[in-house]
Amino acid sequence: MSNSKNKWLVPLAFTNIYVIWGITFLAISFGLKGFPPFILSGLRFLVAGILMIGYLLSKGEKANSLINWKKNAITGVLILTGGTGLVAWGEQYVTASEAAISIATGPFWFIAIDRKNWKYYFSDKFIPIGLAIGFVGLIFFLKGSVNSTAVHAAADPQLRITAFVVLGLSSIAWVLGSLYSKKNPASQSTFMNIAQQLIVAGIAAFLIALFRGEWNDFSVSNVPVSAWAGVLFLIFFGSIVAYLSYIWLLSVKPAALVSTHTYINPIITVIAGWVVANQSINGGQLYGLAIILLGVLLTNVTKYFKLSKRSKVKIRRVKRFFNRAGSRRYQPI
Repeated sequence: MSNSKNKWLVPLAFTNIYVIWGITFLAISFGLKGFPPFILSGLRFLVAGILMIGYLLSKGEKANSLINWKKNAITGVLILTGGTGLVAWGEQYVTASEAAISIATGPFWFIAIDRKNWKYYFSDKFIPIGLAIGFVGLIFFLKGSVNSTAVHAAADPQLRITAFVVLGLSSIAWVLGSLYSKKNPASQSTFMNIAQQLIVAGIAAFLIALFRGEWNDFSVSNVPVSAWAGVLFLIFFGSIVAYLSYIWLLSVKPAALVSTHTYINPIITVIAGWVVANQSINGGQLYGLAIILLGVLLTNVTKYFKLSKRSKVKIRRVKRFFNRAGSRRYQPI
């Protein structure tokens, strides 16, 4: 892909994962009004995957490599079934805004799990400081969430605590899948990889739904229009447009930088939840969110403001110029 295309594709892809996935948390809450969590997840993944692979096969692309299916199966189960499927389960007991804020710990897990780069990570003084600050923020947020008086399906604080733990596990599964995808890329087009990941994730989610007994009381006739609207958004925007953008960004940008969507998403979710669903978060949760964002920013600050070798050389030249000018200015005559 040419550099001229990348110049506009990269910011467009970041916009997709920032905005669309921020709204996705709210779309999941709408979908849950008519679908159990893993049926909802399986439906969005499988339909999106079938649509994509059907189009690709009609264009002559092959999908007969078992090695590629295996790689994409691992990625799909970790990122989609584990990562997003557990978010859907958690949103039965917490609001969309709370779920999005809980996932904001994603960049911390990238650093914690990526052991090969620990030497680099912990040689940077900002990273351990950011990790500590982020952990404090998470405690503040959880404390504010448990004490929240917001009306939700789960009035039991214990269920809410369990939901936040599950959301934390979903974030870990997402990071594991992302790192695996980056280090074990399949030898196909990005579109075919996405299609295979979605199909396997959808099947896995349906199997989990079967094991949990979600199909027993489910009836399509009882699904409201708002839930179908949420599913359609999840299929076409969340599972195709945004997920395609994410996997492509992983192939061209550092994983930790791509993971910054996890702390932009909560802002979008809070705004969308306030406008569309009249959701709100309390002061304690806001304090926790602010501290988490500060911690995540610190862990990545050297990546954001890292100077190229050429820029460093230019800065040194400017410094030498002013040093020489200053020494000449005050030299006695």
